[in-house]
Amino acid sequence: MEQPFSTSKVTVEYFDPHGVYKLVAPGLVPRLPLRNLHWQSHAGPLRSIDTLHIELAPQGSVDPRPILSPDPFFPSLQRTDSSSGARDGGDTGFQTQFGATTPEPPAKPTGHRNSTPARRHQIPGLRRTPYLKVLLVRCDDSDSYKSTVRQEIRDWIKAQTPSNGTKKSTAENHDAFEWLIIHVVVPNTAAAAQPRVTGKSEAVAPTSTSRWRPGSSTLLEKFRADFNSSSKGATDRIAQIRIGVNDVPYDILPRITNAVPSSYKETAEETEAVWHDLISKMRDLILSSFDMRVSQYEDDIKEKDNQRSLPGWNFCTFFILKEGLARGFESVGLVEDALVGYDELSVGLDMVIQEQTTGKSSAAANALLAFTEELKDAAETAVPNIAGEGDGDDEVIDMQASEVAPQEPKVAFDEIPISATKKPYRDLILENKVSVFDFRCYIFARQIALLQRLGNVWSTREELLAKLKEQQESIIHGVAPRAPPPKQTENEQEDLSMLAEICRRTLEFIPSVSHVMRNDLQVALAGKAGDNKLPLDPTVAEIVDNLVASFAFSIAQQVLAQTSTKALPIPPSTLVPSDAHEPKTAIPEPKTMMHPARNSSLRVSTGTTGVRPPPSPNVFPGPGQSSAMFEHQAAKNNAFLKVGLEDLAARRAELYALSRNILEEAGKKREWSDGWAGVPVIGESTMVDLVEISLADDSNAGTHEDLATHKQLVSIAGVNSKLLRAALDNSDDFYRLYETLTDKALRHYTVANHTHSVQGSMADLAVLHYHLGDFATAASHFWRTTPFFGENGWSLLELSMLVMYSRCLKQLQRKDDFVKVMLKLLSKASAAERERQQQRRSIQLGKRHRVEFPDNDAIKGFLNDLLSETKGLPTEVRVPLSNFFSSADVDTTPEYHEGRDSFSISLKLSSLLVDELGVERARARMVGQVAGARREVWLELSAPTTIKPGRNKLKLESNVVIPGTYAIDKIELTASNICLHFERDISQSLNKSADFLKSPRLTIYHRADTLDVRLKATNHMQLDKNNTVDVQLDSGWNELTNTDVRIKAATAGLRLLTSEAKVINSSAESPSFSKPPEAGLFTFDCIKPRTLITIRFPYTVENDVVSVSIKIEVSYKTEHGSFLFSKTPSISTSLALGVNVQDVFKHKALMSRFTVSTANPSPLRLLKSELISSDVFESKFGLPPSDPVVIFPKQPASLLYKITRKRNVKITPKASKTMYLKLHYTIIQEDVADLVEESIAASLKETTLHAYSRLLVSTVLPHVERELGALELERAALLGYLSTEFLTSIDWSSELRGLGKGPDGQDLSTLLSAFLQTWLSNHQKLVLKQASPSDTDVKSILIPVDIPSTDIVHTADIRLQPQPSLTSANSSQQTGCLPALTTNQLVSATLRLKWTRIWDTATPINDMSDMEFSYEVTAPGDIWLIGGRRKGHFVIPAPSLSEKDLSSTPETEADIPLLLIPQREGFLAYPNVDIREVRPLGPTDSMPTGSGGVTPIDGESGHCETDLRNLGEAVRVVADREQITLSLDASGPGGGPFVLDVQARGEGGRVVA
Repeated sequence: MEQPFSTSKVTVEYFDPHGVYKLVAPGLVPRLPLRNLHWQSHAGPLRSIDTLHIELAPQGSVDPRPILSPDPFFPSLQRTDSSSGARDGGDTGFQTQFGATTPEPPAKPTGHRNSTPARRHQIPGLRRTPYLKVLLVRCDDSDSYKSTVRQEIRDWIKAQTPSNGTKKSTAENHDAFEWLIIHVVVPNTAAAAQPRVTGKSEAVAPTSTSRWRPGSSTLLEKFRADFNSSSKGATDRIAQIRIGVNDVPYDILPRITNAVPSSYKETAEETEAVWHDLISKMRDLILSSFDMRVSQYEDDIKEKDNQRSLPGWNFCTFFILKEGLARGFESVGLVEDALVGYDELSVGLDMVIQEQTTGKSSAAANALLAFTEELKDAAETAVPNIAGEGDGDDEVIDMQASEVAPQEPKVAFDEIPISATKKPYRDLILENKVSVFDFRCYIFARQIALLQRLGNVWSTREELLAKLKEQQESIIHGVAPRAPPPKQTENEQEDLSMLAEICRRTLEFIPSVSHVMRNDLQVALAGKAGDNKLPLDPTVAEIVDNLVASFAFSIAQQVLAQTSTKALPIPPSTLVPSDAHEPKTAIPEPKTMMHPARNSSLRVSTGTTGVRPPPSPNVFPGPGQSSAMFEHQAAKNNAFLKVGLEDLAARRAELYALSRNILEEAGKKREWSDGWAGVPVIGESTMVDLVEISLADDSNAGTHEDLATHKQLVSIAGVNSKLLRAALDNSDDFYRLYETLTDKALRHYTVANHTHSVQGSMADLAVLHYHLGDFATAASHFWRTTPFFGENGWSLLELSMLVMYSRCLKQLQRKDDFVKVMLKLLSKASAAERERQQQRRSIQLGKRHRVEFPDNDAIKGFLNDLLSETKGLPTEVRVPLSNFFSSADVDTTPEYHEGRDSFSISLKLSSLLVDELGVERARARMVGQVAGARREVWLELSAPTTIKPGRNKLKLESNVVIPGTYAIDKIELTASNICLHFERDISQSLNKSADFLKSPRLTIYHRADTLDVRLKATNHMQLDKNNTVDVQLDSGWNELTNTDVRIKAATAGLRLLTSEAKVINSSAESPSFSKPPEAGLFTFDCIKPRTLITIRFPYTVENDVVSVSIKIEVSYKTEHGSFLFSKTPSISTSLALGVNVQDVFKHKALMSRFTVSTANPSPLRLLKSELISSDVFESKFGLPPSDPVVIFPKQPASLLYKITRKRNVKITPKASKTMYLKLHYTIIQEDVADLVEESIAASLKETTLHAYSRLLVSTVLPHVERELGALELERAALLGYLSTEFLTSIDWSSELRGLGKGPDGQDLSTLLSAFLQTWLSNHQKLVLKQASPSDTDVKSILIPVDIPSTDIVHTADIRLQPQPSLTSANSSQQTGCLPALTTNQLVSATLRLKWTRIWDTATPINDMSDMEFSYEVTAPGDIWLIGGRRKGHFVIPAPSLSEKDLSSTPETEADIPLLLIPQREGFLAYPNVDIREVRPLGPTDSMPTGSGGVTPIDGESGHCETDLRNLGEAVRVVADREQITLSLDASGPGGGPFVLDVQARGEGGRVVA
């Protein structure tokens, strides 16, 4: 902005005696600037220069005189053209101006060898000389070269370079340069016909004259031979450029003659290679001269630095020398190196100032001015203005004016306080007439300029391209230019990190320079008074403050304008005027105030517009979309993730905050507060505001006078910043600018992602609007920022903001939001009170850090306002209970009420509120797993109460008694329309130190005299009907006026048939249902105390389950109120025993064997069994056992019954044919459980622990069922008693924990545990009771027995005919009644077949028909040989109507003779008789071979049974030989023994073989 000539540019001076520059420029200028230069630093790595701009200046246009600083007041306004800029000089190092040069030679005489050189300045670095001197030569042929051109070149070289005998001085090395000769070849000349190198010509004809001999050298070779050094590795300083015919103006184009041969033609590649060679030569030569200059500067700087301790050493001279090196670096684009140089100079200045301050430096040359004359003049000018401020003659500033009115240069220039061209700084430094303030401002301005170049700031980038564009516009283009205009390769993106560095340095510079400026003014004004040690006059002090504040404010605004960029996506402002129109005196944007600097002629513009082009020229904001929003979104989409973006936004935000702080301090003098002074303070009540007391004077009489004087001295005199001056004119403008700066800082912090700063700025806006009475805007800001301070530990500040927020909402009549904010305020205050209590209880070792807590008195009364506002809300407001209470504790000992089924618990609450809270309703919920189901019990407060600050105790009662272990998981307190609630997950483990609710678990037990409900399976069971259950209701001590019993299945697939329910064993006095049972509901009217009612109803199950659960709820009313009792008991549905039956059909009876076994590990006691007769059948049983039969799991019982058909009983459809087996039994395990229950109840009956009998029984019985195994139960069944030793090893105290304390204050678990131990010691053996079938608790089961229906029962009997000879002869051989036969004996037998149809109960007599059967007598062939009629058919005729025909008679029975031959000795079973039904063939049946037209039926198709009478009988068979005589020699067949004699049994003869 302030440094338009700070570019990477060096001067190349050309001498054009033949006027050929206009021919070379069209090809040379488009190939500039130079790119990709590499220079090896002397003290570091290789440096790369991306772009180096070249200023082509004619000889004599570069003024080598010492550089003078520009005009201090807008010097750039005087530089209207390039020539004036060249004459006036610049400040960019070795070359000092960046004006546009004209291609025409200047009017002043050009330099030559006889020219008098300009006087060189004694301090290096203050001259402007070229890096490269170029001689443009036109030589058309060899003759002209020999005659004139060669000598001219020699004279020019001699004039530019020292003679060989003289040595270059040190000053000459500071202005070191290189030289280059460019031979320009014009077409249609002899030179154009020559090739560049000998031997490459194709255009020279062999008939040429001797003047153009083929063997002669070319002009280029002559130039190189004459002017290049002959040493090895010497630099080539000769270049040749050929101009095309189309590139030469017609008026200077030579005519074609016959003496001139045709031109030598070059290809496009050769032409481009020539230009590339020229550019390379220029690049190398420029770097060579730059290297020589840098080397000399470094040597001089090192020498001067070593002389620092010598007398007469001057820092200003050293500064100018080292700055020359820095500007040299800058001129070639090494901006980083230049910046390092200025940083080192800044450190050196600090050292000099420190030495001057401490008096260590005795050199007068190092003494800097004590004050700045301009600052002194400004202060003296402002003094008279204080007295005239009250006259009302001040000029009214129109803040909406579009143009700045002409004014004095100094006043206008004060808007740009930091500029290297503001004053002749370098002249002042060179003359040792510079103050510390000016010195620091100049160094900082140069640092900012270099950082702007590194950041590629938009205005600087335009200046970098200005010379190139101007040169392109000024050249004379031919008909066909050889090179197109170059493509723009400049980096169009700004380096945001460099802009952030500018802001960071500014933030460090403003405080330091403000201190320097204040000291400068104090010294200047105090020196005028005569004594600088005396305090300044209040008037002068006010002026000093105004000057410093204005200067610091202007610096911040200047840097903000310089670092503004569209690449920074700042969100649009949310500030909206109160009305639709912009106020006329609105404070303009700070950037607008700084733009005059950019609109001046310091910026060289080459385009038609002076503003930055929009991001996208084809896209504009749509309807209803602001331009600011559009630019923000476009920048955000394009470059939101640039490097350094967040850093730049943060630094700019800090500059805005700094500007606002300056404004704020100025406003405090005028009693314009930003609102924080009026913020309600909620701190410790014991804190006392401290008052500053002056120790210089004991009297305070003049205090009020001083304050009055101070108020009168508040003035804007000395405030040179128009923006700050306008803001301090009135309070409205002050607050508007304060809000604008805060908003800008907030938006920048938002982009920088600095959350804390964003919230801080938003809090400032909120407090400001609250102070100004804009409650709507303040409320919106409070809503956004208040949560942040609470989350980051600013508790007191958050409370203050909540108080203001609530007042805003109350003024706006926003009740819902007001309630929320007040709740948050009270919650935060309660949290602070909780922390204070914890700190008091904690013990800390060492030093304790003081923590501020809110004052309770400052928060009183808010609770009543909250409660009054919530009454009108339509919905209930729920708030966590822990917000207002530190802890909640539950008394683990419930209090049971005597005479009624209810209990209560004590809930202890510690209130953190400072006001009393009237609670209308309080309740708590207990949750527990009872019988596998989740149960909930609510306890409520009986009457409204008031909770005071501190500890309180609430008594919550419940008429719902469900025994079990519970945990408090929910607490609710209702006050007005606010519900304070607490909820917790009971599945999580309890942390006593961190949890809000202490001791939430408690046990509810069932007292002995209260109402009870039991579920039992019915003792009498019938398998062919639905199972039934009994619900026993015991009223206890209650006299029930109305009772509702609700039952509900708690098992999947269980269906309760409650419509069939009935009351069992109810006498005339016992109550019954008051109305018919409904679905799951039984109702009773009046039930007296100690009444037991049994309700029985059937049930069904869809799945096979082992047990079923039924939820039973009894809601009843007594004189004490309504009560509820709930229970979910379970019963086993599996049968305790199993029965198998085996039937054996006989001719007249059915023998059935029933096998009874236990279905579980527990033994059974079978008391009685009977098979109940039916209408058709009857049974008989033997003698019953005298004692019960014990059935063990591995030892079942067998019952044999003889079933016969009743006589003279006709079978009708209504006649019952099913018999029932009834078994009376008891289960040992249930007997043991009942025995233990009765024993415990009997032991507690006359003691004070009688109320806990149900509790102890419910605790002991599960252990009895779990600990008793099959072995112990079998032992008890055999021995008749149970040993209680297995219960002695159980820790009863742990099983009974959680009961709390009894009425006498003793622990219940200890008392009950001691009782159980005593009971176990007194009842080591429990004798099982002897049961009889008539007992009420004996179980019975009725099993239906169906007699199988059989069509016919056959009886087959094989009878052996007596053998007289064998029987009489061998009567001694018979054993018992078994017949004795011999092997191979022919035995006559008779098969007798009988039948009966009495067991056919399914077919009526009228429907019976004839039946044909086949029989077959079979036996294994190695046992029996069967002869006779062993197969055959017989027919059973259909019976008549008489039942006598159902059985066979002797006439219808069959006797079939058989012949049996036994085949081996031993006890042989009788042959088997197989009888099957035979049916005639049907029309589709195939007749088997030999079947005789009938088909036998296998399996059960015949429905017949066969009773084999011989089954189980045997025949003894003995050998039929009584004596055998053998010969033992080998005379028998095959060499074996020979049988000599065999005597059959019963024969006397001999048989000789």
